[in-house]
Amino acid sequence: QVHLVESGGGLVQAGDSLRLSCAASGRSFSTYAMAWFRQAPGKGREFVAAISWSGDTTRYADSVKGRFTISRDNAKNTVYLQMNTLKPEDTAVYYCAANALFSTTDYVYNYWGQGTQVTVSS
Repeated sequence: QVHLVESGGGLVQAGDSLRLSCAASGRSFSTYAMAWFRQAPGKGREFVAAISWSGDTTRYADSVKGRFTISRDNAKNTVYLQMNTLKPEDTAVYYCAANALFSTTDYVYNYWGQGTQVTVSS
């Protein structure tokens, strides 16, 4: 199985940068596609970014394209989300997810972290 734990969230000002980390435990991390989703209060879960098992294929939501970068280090069993030029609308709980299928849809992912709060002030 895969257990995921996010970290790196916090309170920042608009225009600042933040890097989220997702530490994974399990025997098959390197074979899983990974993704980041986010959810603001009262809203549904929104796709942010995804990365294939090899790391050579990535996808981004239009709202974060050019500002966020997803990456992974399979040797460290960790996936990252580098967030630059943060905006107030980026405020949400960010979740790490893993699944054998590379996808931008949340319902296909089997494993989820507990989430980490990102708050961006104006």
